[in-house]
Amino acid sequence: MTDPSTSRPTRPGPAHRPPGMNPGSLKALRHPLGYLKGHWGAAAGAVVSLVIVLAASLSAPQLIRAAIDNGLAAHRPAAIMGAVAALLGLAILRAGFGFLQDYLAERASQGVAYQLREDLFAKIQRLSFSYYDRTEAGQILTRLTNDVEQVRSFTGTGLLQIANAVLMLVASIVLLLVLNWRLTLVTLTTLVPIFFLMATFIRRVGPLFGRTQQQLGMLNSTLQESLAGLRLVRAYGRTADGLARYQGINEGLLGLNISAIRAVSNNFPFIMMCANLGTLAIIGVGGWQTIRGELSVGQLLAFNNYLWFLLQPVMTLGFSMVMIARAGASAVRVAEIFDAPLDVSDRPGAAELAPLSGAVAFEGVSFRYPGAERDTLTNVSFQVQPGETVAIVGTSGSGKTTLVNLLPRFYDVTSGSVRIDGQDVRAVTLASLRSQLGIVMQAPLLFSGTIAQNIAYGKPDASPEAIEAAAIAA
Repeated sequence: MTDPSTSRPTRPGPAHRPPGMNPGSLKALRHPLGYLKGHWGAAAGAVVSLVIVLAASLSAPQLIRAAIDNGLAAHRPAAIMGAVAALLGLAILRAGFGFLQDYLAERASQGVAYQLREDLFAKIQRLSFSYYDRTEAGQILTRLTNDVEQVRSFTGTGLLQIANAVLMLVASIVLLLVLNWRLTLVTLTTLVPIFFLMATFIRRVGPLFGRTQQQLGMLNSTLQESLAGLRLVRAYGRTADGLARYQGINEGLLGLNISAIRAVSNNFPFIMMCANLGTLAIIGVGGWQTIRGELSVGQLLAFNNYLWFLLQPVMTLGFSMVMIARAGASAVRVAEIFDAPLDVSDRPGAAELAPLSGAVAFEGVSFRYPGAERDTLTNVSFQVQPGETVAIVGTSGSGKTTLVNLLPRFYDVTSGSVRIDGQDVRAVTLASLRSQLGIVMQAPLLFSGTIAQNIAYGKPDASPEAIEAAAIAA
């Protein structure tokens, strides 16, 4: 019997517009984020630790202000020592809960990645053969590895960074307004160009990540094909051509990464310049207010510290948007696997197939591969009785392998029916059908493990005697 894994037509999949930072990317992230429900304890602990670290960080400038205004200015060493001791305590508190925050976030994200990989692999096992006709193996491998890692990084570090940035941004603005609302308004005006530059950067770099992941998938596909056909490549002396093909795709990946680096280099120096202008504004306006007695030296220093607490979350949000864009592009690619339809599946009410006698009948069978312009089989009818041996002869591409593919329902007929012992194969469960069919592959494939395990692959509970008997018969 011919190998049903060969001789099927393979065509490139439909052209996909590379996903970037768009609503579809954000929507695709909802599915992996749902896995956090199974790790709510670690996630909640990470959030609580984050709040404690944030509160400790925001308290530090107030202690510095107290040390200067109540200690240095008033010549009170006790006030200085008290502030120093409190700062030391805050540092220890931040270190302890900072470690706990990172550990719990990483633990939750690793759990998400584990479940995501498990579900992806399970879906890949159920996908119809027509999906693999349209999708390169390298693209699937990239989604199971690199894309899942991008999503994992976002569900762990990315979410916490965004939460920390938003909370710190709001708290810093409130504290700045309490300290000096006039100086705060001056500070906020310097943030306007920063937000503009950030938005421009995200709009430019977001689509690059979708194209980068697509290019990485092409690179993995080329590598997989080259390794699988290594003997053939060397036998025909095409090593140089294979290297040139790989090099061309690799250069494309390099170009996309360089474009992303260029976007960062073109924007972030200007963002830092605007941030420094904010510092100059505080020193200028705040210094004038201090000279006039409207602001103490400690308050000025505290205000400057809170300015950096204000700029830090703005910068963090900018980088987080990059992470969201990258994770969103990967989540879209992962979602394409989850959303892929199962062209061949059990019908509602499918029955278990009784032990077979082996009568096979093709009745008016026609079949066309998805996307093909003409039928591979047209109105084919024949019968094979139990114990009878039938040879199917024809030229390459005439449909011999396709006939075999229809029997275990690797594909479903376009019209007509395939029957075993009088039962339409579409009316029985796939598991009961395939468990009673034996297929000899044209090209041998060995899985990792022992020879005995490979012989018993179709029946893992086979006894050693049965395995030996099968080996002798073969």
